[in-house]
Amino acid sequence: MSKQAILELDHDACKTQAMAYLEQGFNCAQAVACTLAPAIGLDVDQTFRLMEGFGGGMGGYTETCGAVSGAVMAAGWVKSAGSETPISKMETYQLTDQMCARFKAQNGTTICSELKGIGNPAGPLRSCPGCIQDAVDIAIDVLQADARTGE
Repeated sequence: MSKQAILELDHDACKTQAMAYLEQGFNCAQAVACTLAPAIGLDVDQTFRLMEGFGGGMGGYTETCGAVSGAVMAAGWVKSAGSETPISKMETYQLTDQMCARFKAQNGTTICSELKGIGNPAGPLRSCPGCIQDAVDIAIDVLQADARTGE
């Protein structure tokens, strides 16, 4: 993982890539995670495979938004010390908290069914493409801030 690659992430280019992935049939989690993968040192195909079950709010259960899950995956990859030294959870949780809190503040929830308006006569709070774009923006902001601090 290169901090410089993270610092060079461009919001508009990443959102365009994420939308292209969505149009190709990627789920929301895959669209976000695969967009961020090259900058954090991951293979896009492996990331695609790993994130497949996270779309639709965890395999279609409409729980945690898949776009948020894709962003959180990137935080884990960036902050984790690895299985040999499992001491980095709190650092990962801090980035995860920032990402989730910002997404929730912006959209009212991180729950897929609530975002989609399932069972809500008022309708959806945010579209899936909108959630993907928001998650990409938030992930980039949080990862770049973390890279700048050198932690």
